[in-house]
Amino acid sequence: MNTIVTLTKPYIAMKKSLGLLSLLFILCYWISCTPKTPAVTEKPETPATPTPPPPPEDKLSPCPKFSDLPYAEADALETDYVVYRRMLTSGEVPEAFERWKKVYAKAPAADGLRNTVYTDGIYFYEYFLSQTQDSTVIKEYVDEIFNIYDEIERCYPSPTNDSDARKAFDMFYKYPYKGTHREVYALMKKVIDKDGEEMPYYIMNPFGALLVEQHNEKNIDDAEAKKYTEILNTALETQLAECKGEACKTYEPITQYLGERLDYFETVKGFYDCAYFTEKYYADYQANPGDCDNVVTVLSRLKFGGCTKENSTEYNEILNKYAADCREPVGGSGCYSLLQDGNYNEAIDCFNDKAANEADTEKKAKYTLLIAKIYYAHLKNFSQARRYAQDAADIRGNWGDPYLLIGRMYASSGPLCGSGRGWNSQVVVWPALDMWYKAKNIDPAAAGEANKFINQYSRYMPTKEDIFIRNLKVGDSYTVPCWIQRSTQIRSAD
Repeated sequence: MNTIVTLTKPYIAMKKSLGLLSLLFILCYWISCTPKTPAVTEKPETPATPTPPPPPEDKLSPCPKFSDLPYAEADALETDYVVYRRMLTSGEVPEAFERWKKVYAKAPAADGLRNTVYTDGIYFYEYFLSQTQDSTVIKEYVDEIFNIYDEIERCYPSPTNDSDARKAFDMFYKYPYKGTHREVYALMKKVIDKDGEEMPYYIMNPFGALLVEQHNEKNIDDAEAKKYTEILNTALETQLAECKGEACKTYEPITQYLGERLDYFETVKGFYDCAYFTEKYYADYQANPGDCDNVVTVLSRLKFGGCTKENSTEYNEILNKYAADCREPVGGSGCYSLLQDGNYNEAIDCFNDKAANEADTEKKAKYTLLIAKIYYAHLKNFSQARRYAQDAADIRGNWGDPYLLIGRMYASSGPLCGSGRGWNSQVVVWPALDMWYKAKNIDPAAAGEANKFINQYSRYMPTKEDIFIRNLKVGDSYTVPCWIQRSTQIRSAD
Protein backbone atom coordinates (compact mmCIF):
# COMPACT_ATOMS: atom_id res chain seq x y z
CA MET A 1 0.00 0.00 0.00
CA ASN A 2 2.68 2.45 -1.05
CA THR A 3 1.04 5.85 -1.13
CA ILE A 4 2.14 9.48 -0.94
CA VAL A 5 1.04 11.30 2.17
CA THR A 6 -0.63 14.66 1.52
CA LEU A 7 -0.73 16.82 4.64
CA THR A 8 -3.63 19.18 5.28
CA LYS A 9 -2.98 22.94 5.04
CA PRO A 10 -3.37 23.68 8.77
CA TYR A 11 -0.88 20.97 9.54
CA ILE A 12 1.61 22.22 6.95
CA ALA A 13 1.41 25.68 8.44
CA MET A 14 2.13 24.26 11.88
CA LYS A 15 5.16 22.43 10.48
CA LYS A 16 6.77 25.24 8.51
CA SER A 17 9.20 26.01 11.29
CA LEU A 18 10.79 22.60 10.83
CA GLY A 19 12.13 23.71 7.47
CA LEU A 20 11.89 22.13 4.07
CA LEU A 21 14.65 19.58 4.68
CA SER A 22 12.94 18.10 7.73
CA LEU A 23 9.63 17.84 5.96
CA LEU A 24 11.20 16.11 2.98
CA PHE A 25 12.92 13.66 5.31
CA ILE A 26 9.60 12.71 6.88
CA LEU A 27 7.88 12.37 3.55
CA CYS A 28 10.70 10.20 2.26
CA TYR A 29 10.16 7.65 5.00
CA TRP A 30 6.40 7.74 4.62
CA ILE A 31 6.78 7.02 0.92
CA SER A 32 9.46 4.34 1.05
CA CYS A 33 8.72 2.44 4.26
CA THR A 34 5.11 1.48 3.79
CA PRO A 35 4.84 -2.33 4.08
CA LYS A 36 2.27 -4.21 2.10
CA THR A 37 -0.58 -6.04 3.76
CA PRO A 38 -0.56 -9.84 3.38
CA ALA A 39 -0.73 -10.80 -0.30
CA VAL A 40 -3.95 -12.75 0.09
CA THR A 41 -5.85 -9.60 0.99
CA GLU A 42 -4.38 -7.31 -1.67
CA LYS A 43 -6.30 -6.42 -4.80
CA PRO A 44 -4.59 -7.13 -8.14
CA GLU A 45 -2.37 -4.35 -9.38
CA THR A 46 -4.09 -1.68 -11.43
CA PRO A 47 -2.60 1.13 -13.52
CA ALA A 48 -1.21 3.93 -11.40
CA THR A 49 -3.43 6.96 -10.97
CA PRO A 50 -2.41 10.53 -10.06
CA THR A 51 -2.40 11.38 -6.37
CA PRO A 52 -5.61 13.29 -5.67
CA PRO A 53 -5.46 16.74 -4.08
CA PRO A 54 -5.89 16.94 -0.31
CA PRO A 55 -9.54 16.66 0.70
CA PRO A 56 -11.23 19.43 2.63
CA GLU A 57 -10.74 19.36 6.37
CA ASP A 58 -14.25 17.99 6.91
CA LYS A 59 -13.46 15.00 4.66
CA LEU A 60 -10.65 13.72 6.85
CA SER A 61 -11.20 10.80 9.17
CA PRO A 62 -13.18 11.77 12.27
CA CYS A 63 -10.87 9.65 14.41
CA PRO A 64 -7.81 11.04 16.28
CA LYS A 65 -5.11 12.39 13.96
CA PHE A 66 -1.70 14.01 14.33
CA SER A 67 -3.25 17.38 13.57
CA ASP A 68 -5.66 17.01 16.50
CA LEU A 69 -2.80 16.97 19.01
CA PRO A 70 -0.61 19.69 20.52
CA TYR A 71 2.42 20.42 18.39
CA ALA A 72 5.05 18.75 20.59
CA GLU A 73 3.02 15.58 21.11
CA ALA A 74 2.17 15.35 17.41
CA ASP A 75 5.82 15.80 16.51
CA ALA A 76 6.91 12.98 18.84
CA LEU A 77 4.22 10.58 17.58
CA GLU A 78 5.04 11.42 14.00
CA THR A 79 8.63 10.43 14.69
CA ASP A 80 7.43 7.17 16.27
CA TYR A 81 5.35 6.54 13.15
CA VAL A 82 8.32 7.02 10.80
CA VAL A 83 10.65 4.93 12.97
CA TYR A 84 8.29 1.98 13.52
CA ARG A 85 7.58 1.74 9.81
CA ARG A 86 11.31 1.74 9.09
CA MET A 87 11.76 -1.01 11.71
CA LEU A 88 9.10 -3.10 9.98
CA THR A 89 11.08 -3.11 6.75
CA SER A 90 14.14 -4.40 8.61
CA GLY A 91 12.23 -7.12 10.47
CA GLU A 92 12.35 -5.54 13.93
CA VAL A 93 8.73 -6.41 14.62
CA PRO A 94 8.62 -6.44 18.47
CA GLU A 95 10.53 -3.16 18.66
CA ALA A 96 8.32 -1.60 16.00
CA PHE A 97 5.23 -2.75 17.86
CA GLU A 98 6.15 -0.75 20.97
CA ARG A 99 6.31 2.48 18.96
CA TRP A 100 3.17 1.54 17.00
CA LYS A 101 1.22 1.23 20.25
CA LYS A 102 2.01 4.84 21.10
CA VAL A 103 0.77 6.07 17.72
CA TYR A 104 -2.33 3.87 17.81
CA ALA A 105 -3.26 5.11 21.28
CA LYS A 106 -3.22 8.81 20.38
CA ALA A 107 -3.40 9.24 16.57
CA PRO A 108 -4.59 6.00 14.93
CA ALA A 109 -5.90 7.90 11.88
CA ALA A 110 -2.43 9.45 11.30
CA ASP A 111 -2.92 12.22 8.71
CA GLY A 112 -6.63 11.39 8.33
CA LEU A 113 -6.29 10.24 4.73
CA ARG A 114 -5.52 6.52 5.01
CA ASN A 115 -5.85 3.64 7.45
CA THR A 116 -2.18 2.63 7.51
CA VAL A 117 -1.80 2.58 11.29
CA TYR A 118 -4.83 0.28 11.57
CA THR A 119 -3.67 -2.15 8.88
CA ASP A 120 -0.21 -2.18 10.44
CA GLY A 121 -1.89 -3.22 13.69
CA ILE A 122 -3.48 -6.19 11.95
CA TYR A 123 -0.07 -7.11 10.57
CA PHE A 124 1.47 -6.97 14.06
CA TYR A 125 -1.16 -9.17 15.68
CA GLU A 126 -1.08 -11.69 12.85
CA TYR A 127 2.68 -11.87 13.28
CA PHE A 128 2.34 -12.49 17.02
CA LEU A 129 -0.32 -15.13 16.34
CA SER A 130 2.24 -17.06 14.31
CA GLN A 131 4.64 -17.01 17.27
CA THR A 132 2.43 -18.61 19.94
CA GLN A 133 0.48 -21.79 20.68
CA ASP A 134 -1.23 -20.40 23.78
CA SER A 135 -4.98 -20.55 23.11
CA THR A 136 -5.75 -17.73 25.54
CA VAL A 137 -3.20 -15.42 23.95
CA ILE A 138 -4.38 -16.43 20.47
CA LYS A 139 -7.93 -15.43 21.36
CA GLU A 140 -6.76 -12.06 22.66
CA TYR A 141 -4.81 -11.35 19.47
CA VAL A 142 -7.72 -12.37 17.24
CA ASP A 143 -10.07 -10.15 19.24
CA GLU A 144 -7.68 -7.25 18.74
CA ILE A 145 -7.61 -7.87 15.00
CA PHE A 146 -11.38 -7.76 14.78
CA ASN A 147 -11.53 -4.66 16.97
CA ILE A 148 -9.21 -2.97 14.49
CA TYR A 149 -11.42 -4.03 11.58
CA ASP A 150 -14.33 -2.36 13.37
CA GLU A 151 -12.25 0.78 13.90
CA ILE A 152 -11.36 0.91 10.21
CA GLU A 153 -15.04 0.69 9.33
CA ARG A 154 -15.87 3.49 11.78
CA CYS A 155 -12.96 5.78 10.93
CA TYR A 156 -12.81 5.30 7.15
CA PRO A 157 -16.38 4.69 5.96
CA SER A 158 -15.52 5.23 2.30
CA PRO A 159 -16.74 3.30 -0.76
CA THR A 160 -13.26 1.82 -1.19
CA ASN A 161 -13.01 0.53 2.37
CA ASP A 162 -12.81 -3.27 2.27
CA SER A 163 -12.54 -4.00 6.00
CA ASP A 164 -15.78 -6.00 5.95
CA ALA A 165 -14.42 -8.14 3.12
CA ARG A 166 -11.16 -8.78 4.98
CA LYS A 167 -13.05 -9.55 8.17
CA ALA A 168 -15.33 -12.02 6.39
CA PHE A 169 -12.33 -13.66 4.68
CA ASP A 170 -10.60 -14.14 8.03
CA MET A 171 -13.77 -15.52 9.62
CA PHE A 172 -14.10 -18.09 6.85
CA TYR A 173 -10.49 -19.24 6.54
CA LYS A 174 -8.52 -18.24 9.63
CA TYR A 175 -10.84 -17.82 12.61
CA PRO A 176 -14.06 -19.79 11.97
CA TYR A 177 -15.11 -19.59 15.62
CA LYS A 178 -15.66 -15.83 15.18
CA GLY A 179 -18.92 -16.38 13.30
CA THR A 180 -21.24 -18.99 11.81
CA HIS A 181 -21.30 -19.60 8.09
CA ARG A 182 -24.64 -17.82 7.92
CA GLU A 183 -23.06 -14.75 9.53
CA VAL A 184 -20.06 -14.86 7.19
CA TYR A 185 -22.40 -15.25 4.21
CA ALA A 186 -24.41 -12.21 5.32
CA LEU A 187 -21.24 -10.13 5.73
CA MET A 188 -19.89 -11.11 2.31
CA LYS A 189 -23.28 -10.43 0.76
CA LYS A 190 -23.16 -6.94 2.27
CA VAL A 191 -19.77 -6.38 0.60
CA ILE A 192 -21.03 -7.64 -2.76
CA ASP A 193 -24.17 -5.52 -2.57
CA LYS A 194 -21.90 -2.50 -2.11
CA ASP A 195 -19.14 -3.35 -4.59
CA GLY A 196 -20.91 -5.39 -7.27
CA GLU A 197 -18.53 -6.35 -10.07
CA GLU A 198 -15.70 -4.57 -8.25
CA MET A 199 -15.89 -6.91 -5.26
CA PRO A 200 -12.50 -7.89 -3.79
CA TYR A 201 -11.29 -10.93 -5.72
CA TYR A 202 -10.35 -12.81 -2.55
CA ILE A 203 -13.93 -13.27 -1.38
CA MET A 204 -15.13 -14.84 -4.65
CA ASN A 205 -14.16 -18.41 -3.75
CA PRO A 206 -15.42 -18.44 -0.16
CA PHE A 207 -18.64 -16.69 -1.14
CA GLY A 208 -19.20 -19.24 -3.90
CA ALA A 209 -18.80 -22.05 -1.38
CA LEU A 210 -21.15 -20.37 1.09
CA LEU A 211 -23.71 -19.65 -1.62
CA VAL A 212 -23.91 -23.36 -2.46
CA GLU A 213 -23.96 -24.37 1.19
CA GLN A 214 -26.68 -21.91 2.18
CA HIS A 215 -28.88 -22.94 -0.73
CA ASN A 216 -28.33 -26.64 -0.08
CA GLU A 217 -29.32 -26.11 3.56
CA LYS A 218 -32.41 -24.18 2.39
CA ASN A 219 -31.36 -20.96 4.10
CA ILE A 220 -31.72 -19.04 0.82
CA ASP A 221 -34.09 -19.57 -2.11
CA ASP A 222 -33.42 -20.06 -5.82
CA ALA A 223 -33.95 -16.38 -6.61
CA GLU A 224 -31.27 -15.19 -4.18
CA ALA A 225 -28.85 -17.91 -5.23
CA LYS A 226 -29.34 -17.08 -8.89
CA LYS A 227 -28.87 -13.35 -8.30
CA TYR A 228 -25.51 -13.80 -6.59
CA THR A 229 -24.35 -16.54 -8.94
CA GLU A 230 -24.80 -14.12 -11.82
CA ILE A 231 -22.99 -11.34 -9.92
CA LEU A 232 -20.07 -13.66 -9.13
CA ASN A 233 -19.71 -14.83 -12.72
CA THR A 234 -19.96 -11.29 -14.08
CA ALA A 235 -17.42 -9.98 -11.55
CA LEU A 236 -14.95 -12.71 -12.43
CA GLU A 237 -15.40 -12.12 -16.16
CA THR A 238 -15.04 -8.34 -15.76
CA GLN A 239 -11.96 -8.47 -13.55
CA LEU A 240 -10.30 -11.05 -15.79
CA ALA A 241 -10.83 -8.73 -18.76
CA GLU A 242 -9.33 -5.79 -16.87
CA CYS A 243 -6.33 -7.48 -15.20
CA LYS A 244 -2.83 -7.10 -16.60
CA GLY A 245 0.32 -9.20 -16.49
CA GLU A 246 1.10 -11.18 -13.36
CA ALA A 247 -2.08 -9.98 -11.65
CA CYS A 248 -4.10 -12.22 -13.98
CA LYS A 249 -2.57 -15.34 -12.41
CA THR A 250 -4.49 -14.50 -9.25
CA TYR A 251 -7.68 -15.48 -11.04
CA GLU A 252 -6.60 -18.93 -12.23
CA PRO A 253 -7.66 -20.82 -9.06
CA ILE A 254 -10.78 -18.67 -8.78
CA THR A 255 -11.87 -19.60 -12.30
CA GLN A 256 -11.39 -23.30 -11.60
CA TYR A 257 -12.93 -23.23 -8.16
CA LEU A 258 -16.03 -21.20 -8.94
CA GLY A 259 -16.77 -23.29 -12.01
CA GLU A 260 -16.67 -26.50 -9.97
CA ARG A 261 -18.62 -25.17 -6.99
CA LEU A 262 -21.35 -23.41 -8.91
CA ASP A 263 -21.94 -26.54 -10.99
CA TYR A 264 -24.03 -27.60 -8.01
CA PHE A 265 -26.84 -25.38 -9.28
CA GLU A 266 -27.06 -27.50 -12.43
CA THR A 267 -28.69 -30.12 -10.21
CA VAL A 268 -31.48 -27.71 -9.19
CA LYS A 269 -34.44 -28.10 -11.51
CA GLY A 270 -35.29 -24.82 -13.24
CA PHE A 271 -32.25 -22.93 -11.94
CA TYR A 272 -30.65 -22.75 -15.40
CA ASP A 273 -32.51 -22.70 -18.71
CA CYS A 274 -32.07 -24.49 -22.02
CA ALA A 275 -29.69 -21.81 -23.36
CA TYR A 276 -27.30 -22.31 -20.42
CA PHE A 277 -27.08 -26.10 -20.83
CA THR A 278 -26.80 -25.84 -24.61
CA GLU A 279 -23.96 -23.32 -24.43
CA LYS A 280 -22.08 -25.42 -21.90
CA TYR A 281 -22.63 -28.99 -23.12
CA TYR A 282 -23.45 -29.01 -26.84
CA ALA A 283 -19.71 -28.81 -27.61
CA ASP A 284 -19.22 -32.04 -25.61
CA TYR A 285 -21.62 -33.80 -27.95
CA GLN A 286 -19.88 -32.35 -31.03
CA ALA A 287 -16.52 -33.55 -29.72
CA ASN A 288 -17.66 -37.18 -29.49
CA PRO A 289 -21.00 -37.85 -31.23
CA GLY A 290 -20.20 -41.53 -31.70
CA ASP A 291 -20.09 -42.33 -27.98
CA CYS A 292 -23.61 -43.26 -26.88
CA ASP A 293 -22.82 -42.65 -23.20
CA ASN A 294 -21.78 -39.13 -24.16
CA VAL A 295 -24.89 -38.68 -26.32
CA VAL A 296 -27.19 -39.73 -23.47
CA THR A 297 -25.35 -37.52 -20.97
CA VAL A 298 -25.61 -34.37 -23.09
CA LEU A 299 -29.17 -35.15 -24.15
CA SER A 300 -30.28 -35.59 -20.55
CA ARG A 301 -28.67 -32.32 -19.46
CA LEU A 302 -30.36 -30.35 -22.20
CA LYS A 303 -33.66 -32.00 -21.37
CA PHE A 304 -33.16 -31.22 -17.67
CA GLY A 305 -32.65 -27.57 -18.65
CA GLY A 306 -35.97 -27.41 -20.47
CA CYS A 307 -34.83 -28.02 -24.04
CA THR A 308 -37.39 -29.60 -26.40
CA LYS A 309 -37.61 -30.43 -30.10
CA GLU A 310 -39.63 -27.26 -30.52
CA ASN A 311 -37.31 -24.75 -28.81
CA SER A 312 -33.83 -26.17 -29.50
CA THR A 313 -32.33 -27.30 -32.79
CA GLU A 314 -29.33 -28.68 -30.89
CA TYR A 315 -31.54 -30.84 -28.69
CA ASN A 316 -33.43 -32.09 -31.74
CA GLU A 317 -30.15 -33.00 -33.46
CA ILE A 318 -28.91 -35.00 -30.47
CA LEU A 319 -32.29 -36.66 -30.01
CA ASN A 320 -32.23 -37.86 -33.62
CA LYS A 321 -28.72 -39.20 -33.12
CA TYR A 322 -29.87 -41.07 -30.04
CA ALA A 323 -32.86 -42.57 -31.84
CA ALA A 324 -30.74 -43.65 -34.80
CA ASP A 325 -27.64 -45.04 -33.12
CA CYS A 326 -28.18 -45.31 -29.36
CA ARG A 327 -31.35 -47.31 -28.91
CA GLU A 328 -32.00 -48.45 -25.37
CA PRO A 329 -30.25 -51.75 -24.65
CA VAL A 330 -32.43 -54.82 -24.46
CA GLY A 331 -33.61 -55.24 -20.88
CA GLY A 332 -33.31 -51.56 -20.05
CA SER A 333 -37.08 -51.36 -19.53
CA GLY A 334 -37.28 -47.60 -19.80
CA CYS A 335 -34.42 -46.76 -17.41
CA TYR A 336 -32.39 -45.14 -20.17
CA SER A 337 -35.40 -43.12 -21.27
CA LEU A 338 -35.71 -41.75 -17.75
CA LEU A 339 -32.03 -40.80 -17.82
CA GLN A 340 -32.38 -39.26 -21.28
CA ASP A 341 -35.29 -37.15 -20.02
CA GLY A 342 -33.28 -35.83 -17.08
CA ASN A 343 -35.33 -37.72 -14.49
CA TYR A 344 -32.25 -38.68 -12.54
CA ASN A 345 -33.73 -39.94 -9.29
CA GLU A 346 -36.31 -42.01 -11.16
CA ALA A 347 -33.54 -43.42 -13.38
CA ILE A 348 -31.54 -44.40 -10.29
CA ASP A 349 -34.52 -46.23 -8.83
CA CYS A 350 -35.09 -47.97 -12.14
CA PHE A 351 -31.48 -49.11 -12.52
CA ASN A 352 -31.44 -50.24 -8.88
CA ASP A 353 -34.44 -52.47 -9.55
CA LYS A 354 -32.80 -53.83 -12.69
CA ALA A 355 -29.56 -54.60 -10.86
CA ALA A 356 -31.36 -56.28 -7.95
CA ASN A 357 -33.16 -58.66 -10.32
CA GLU A 358 -30.32 -59.28 -12.75
CA ALA A 359 -28.60 -62.68 -12.64
CA ASP A 360 -25.96 -61.84 -15.24
CA THR A 361 -22.95 -60.48 -13.32
CA GLU A 362 -21.71 -58.24 -16.12
CA LYS A 363 -25.11 -56.60 -16.66
CA LYS A 364 -25.64 -56.23 -12.91
CA ALA A 365 -22.28 -54.47 -12.57
CA LYS A 366 -23.04 -52.23 -15.57
CA TYR A 367 -26.37 -51.06 -14.10
CA THR A 368 -24.66 -50.38 -10.78
CA LEU A 369 -21.88 -48.35 -12.40
CA LEU A 370 -24.49 -46.36 -14.33
CA ILE A 371 -26.03 -45.34 -11.01
CA ALA A 372 -22.59 -44.18 -9.85
CA LYS A 373 -22.20 -42.08 -13.00
CA ILE A 374 -25.59 -40.45 -12.51
CA TYR A 375 -24.71 -39.48 -8.95
CA TYR A 376 -21.35 -38.14 -10.07
CA ALA A 377 -22.12 -36.39 -13.36
CA HIS A 378 -25.67 -35.19 -12.78
CA LEU A 379 -26.37 -34.98 -9.05
CA LYS A 380 -22.83 -34.05 -7.87
CA ASN A 381 -23.16 -36.48 -4.97
CA PHE A 382 -19.65 -37.89 -4.78
CA SER A 383 -20.14 -40.06 -1.70
CA GLN A 384 -23.05 -41.96 -3.24
CA ALA A 385 -21.22 -42.17 -6.57
CA ARG A 386 -18.22 -43.78 -4.89
CA ARG A 387 -20.45 -46.23 -3.02
CA TYR A 388 -22.07 -47.51 -6.21
CA ALA A 389 -18.78 -47.54 -8.14
CA GLN A 390 -17.23 -49.70 -5.45
CA ASP A 391 -20.30 -51.98 -5.49
CA ALA A 392 -19.89 -52.37 -9.25
CA ALA A 393 -16.21 -53.28 -8.80
CA ASP A 394 -17.15 -55.87 -6.16
CA ILE A 395 -19.78 -57.42 -8.43
CA ARG A 396 -17.48 -57.79 -11.42
CA GLY A 397 -13.90 -58.58 -10.52
CA ASN A 398 -10.89 -57.30 -12.43
CA TRP A 399 -12.90 -54.45 -13.98
CA GLY A 400 -11.02 -51.14 -14.16
CA ASP A 401 -13.88 -48.79 -15.08
CA PRO A 402 -15.21 -48.30 -11.52
CA TYR A 403 -11.74 -47.35 -10.28
CA LEU A 404 -11.24 -44.95 -13.17
CA LEU A 405 -14.43 -43.21 -12.09
CA ILE A 406 -13.51 -43.09 -8.40
CA GLY A 407 -10.13 -41.62 -9.35
CA ARG A 408 -11.87 -38.89 -11.37
CA MET A 409 -14.08 -38.09 -8.37
CA TYR A 410 -11.05 -37.67 -6.13
CA ALA A 411 -9.07 -35.63 -8.65
CA SER A 412 -11.99 -33.27 -9.28
CA SER A 413 -12.49 -32.66 -5.55
CA GLY A 414 -9.80 -29.97 -5.27
CA PRO A 415 -12.38 -27.15 -5.25
CA LEU A 416 -14.61 -29.11 -2.86
CA CYS A 417 -11.86 -29.85 -0.34
CA GLY A 418 -9.80 -26.67 -0.65
CA SER A 419 -9.65 -23.33 -2.41
CA GLY A 420 -8.85 -24.87 -5.79
CA ARG A 421 -5.11 -24.37 -5.22
CA GLY A 422 -2.79 -25.20 -2.35
CA TRP A 423 -2.29 -28.16 -0.04
CA ASN A 424 -5.88 -29.27 0.60
CA SER A 425 -6.69 -29.10 -3.09
CA GLN A 426 -3.49 -30.89 -4.13
CA VAL A 427 -3.51 -33.90 -1.80
CA VAL A 428 -6.72 -35.22 -3.40
CA VAL A 429 -4.52 -36.34 -6.32
CA TRP A 430 -2.84 -39.00 -4.15
CA PRO A 431 -5.89 -41.23 -3.66
CA ALA A 432 -6.87 -40.55 -7.28
CA LEU A 433 -3.52 -42.01 -8.39
CA ASP A 434 -4.15 -45.03 -6.16
CA MET A 435 -7.39 -45.70 -8.02
CA TRP A 436 -5.89 -45.25 -11.48
CA TYR A 437 -2.90 -47.50 -10.72
CA LYS A 438 -5.30 -50.12 -9.43
CA ALA A 439 -7.45 -49.85 -12.58
CA LYS A 440 -4.49 -50.42 -14.92
CA ASN A 441 -3.06 -53.22 -12.78
CA ILE A 442 -6.24 -55.31 -12.72
CA ASP A 443 -7.62 -54.48 -16.15
CA PRO A 444 -5.37 -54.08 -19.23
CA ALA A 445 -8.33 -52.54 -21.11
CA ALA A 446 -8.33 -49.64 -18.64
CA ALA A 447 -4.57 -48.99 -18.82
CA GLY A 448 -4.70 -46.38 -21.59
CA GLU A 449 -7.31 -44.26 -19.83
CA ALA A 450 -5.56 -44.69 -16.48
CA ASN A 451 -2.20 -43.58 -17.85
CA LYS A 452 -3.80 -40.52 -19.42
CA PHE A 453 -5.18 -39.41 -16.04
CA ILE A 454 -1.95 -40.24 -14.19
CA ASN A 455 0.12 -38.11 -16.57
CA GLN A 456 -2.44 -35.31 -16.51
CA TYR A 457 -2.79 -34.95 -12.73
CA SER A 458 0.63 -35.90 -11.33
CA ARG A 459 1.91 -32.35 -11.89
CA TYR A 460 -0.75 -31.02 -9.50
CA MET A 461 0.61 -32.82 -6.46
CA PRO A 462 2.42 -30.87 -3.68
CA THR A 463 6.11 -30.16 -4.09
CA LYS A 464 8.82 -31.64 -1.86
CA GLU A 465 9.14 -28.25 -0.17
CA ASP A 466 5.40 -28.15 0.61
CA ILE A 467 5.70 -31.63 2.12
CA PHE A 468 8.85 -30.83 4.10
CA ILE A 469 7.51 -27.66 5.77
CA ARG A 470 4.64 -29.76 7.17
CA ASN A 471 7.11 -32.17 8.77
CA LEU A 472 6.03 -34.93 6.39
CA LYS A 473 8.05 -37.21 4.12
CA VAL A 474 7.51 -38.64 0.66
CA GLY A 475 6.42 -42.26 1.07
CA ASP A 476 4.72 -41.76 4.43
CA SER A 477 1.07 -42.60 4.97
CA TYR A 478 -1.42 -39.73 4.90
CA THR A 479 -5.19 -39.62 5.38
CA VAL A 480 -6.88 -37.23 2.97
CA PRO A 481 -9.72 -35.36 4.73
CA CYS A 482 -12.91 -33.83 3.31
CA TRP A 483 -15.48 -36.31 1.95
CA ILE A 484 -12.68 -38.61 0.71
CA GLN A 485 -11.39 -39.86 4.10
CA ARG A 486 -8.92 -42.33 2.59
CA SER A 487 -5.40 -43.29 3.61
CA THR A 488 -2.84 -42.91 0.85
CA GLN A 489 0.87 -42.46 0.20
CA ILE A 490 2.56 -39.06 0.09
CA ARG A 491 4.03 -38.24 -3.33
CA SER A 492 5.61 -35.10 -4.75
CA ALA A 493 5.26 -33.40 -8.10
CA ASP A 494 9.05 -32.84 -8.37
